[in-house]
Amino acid sequence: MSERRYDPNRRQRLIEVTLDVIAEHGVAATTHRKVAQAADVPLGSLTYHFKGLDDLLAAAFTKLADETADGFEATLAGAEGPDAARAAVAALITGDMLGERRNVLLTYELYALAARRPDLRRVTENRMARSRAALARHFEPATAEMLDALIEGLCLHRALAVIPMSAETVREAVNRIVGPL
Repeated sequence: MSERRYDPNRRQRLIEVTLDVIAEHGVAATTHRKVAQAADVPLGSLTYHFKGLDDLLAAAFTKLADETADGFEATLAGAEGPDAARAAVAALITGDMLGERRNVLLTYELYALAARRPDLRRVTENRMARSRAALARHFEPATAEMLDALIEGLCLHRALAVIPMSAETVREAVNRIVGPL
């Protein structure tokens, strides 16, 4: 008889491992079996903690969206004044939080899945609302909405480009949307 491990954080660990599996294999190739193997848990642990693969994916992508929004809010909260807010927006685009390869892969896996699943659109909508609210502390609402879209688009371009857009060009794009000081 195998020994049962006490693992009070198993559900959370399964969510984190699911993000690792998605980053490595993509959503289409993510299975209960791959997640269980990566987490070194019995396959039944997944069905104990989650109703099915859709439930597990929703939990994993909710965690990703919350972490992204938390980082967004923290970066912008530290900005005091218009110049610092502009610099914070450029830093979001050129920095590690949004531009790190793993995060880019996971974000776009979420977007592709959310395009087909309305329940996951709520996850992306919540993240966008939080990012726009963080931007709106420094910019008028219409500008915050444009900056949010700019951030998403430029992060994608920088992640996929053979030669990423320079930080100087990113700052210029932010300045053109925000307008003169």
